[in-house]
Amino acid sequence: MRIPIVLCLVSFLVSAVSAAQAADTPPVYQLRVYTAAEGKLPALLERFREHTCALFEKHGLAMVGAWTPIDSAKDGDKLYYVLRSPSAEAGHAAWAAFRADPEWIKVKAESEARAGGPLVASVESTFLAPTDYSPALPHLEGSHVYELRTYVTNPGKLDGLDARFRNHTLKLFERHGMINLPYWHPLDGEAGAGTTLVYFVAHASREAAAKSWRAFIDDPEWKAVHAESEKDGAFLVRGPASVYLVPVDFSPLK
Repeated sequence: MRIPIVLCLVSFLVSAVSAAQAADTPPVYQLRVYTAAEGKLPALLERFREHTCALFEKHGLAMVGAWTPIDSAKDGDKLYYVLRSPSAEAGHAAWAAFRADPEWIKVKAESEARAGGPLVASVESTFLAPTDYSPALPHLEGSHVYELRTYVTNPGKLDGLDARFRNHTLKLFERHGMINLPYWHPLDGEAGAGTTLVYFVAHASREAAAKSWRAFIDDPEWKAVHAESEKDGAFLVRGPASVYLVPVDFSPLK
């Protein structure tokens, strides 16, 4: 009669350990970039504002932030946004449920009928995991300019780049007035996995961003750290890709 009790105890312990592990597992993020069909960015934003965001929430996709480029002539009519999920599997399942939702099917059809065609010309999507030095999302007061930066490393150099950010760069960004936001790597199987760092920083304004970057680049500590860290070869394949963004009205991050 004792065996069932033992089995129940073992089952309880296994469940407790699994729950604890799940609680300790960091969430997965998804960066999505929509290039709007010509002239249809306002309609795309309206659809997000009035329908899409609520449907994301319904299916367990948490909106972290949403932005458009400051310079659309240079960077295009695009919508950038970030979603959060408990895991990649949960994210994929949520998307499947979202796309099959009759309300979404109806909203999509009606919005495209009004606009005379699809609102989105192309979609880029990447699932991302936070780095071990990625800070928690801060609560930001007032308005900000956001900068999305992407670094592609030479083979075998991502660990060195991470160490430099972990031990020096984040601190130096803060010294020069930049606000660190999440830092991510693409998940295994995603484009850029093993060679790419993606992150956001926030600035008080575009002018403040230019001032901060000048001060950072001229900082003697940064010059020394950069030289020492790359004495065995350059980390990056090319210079970082950067786009300056402003939050849309429905973005949780302002």
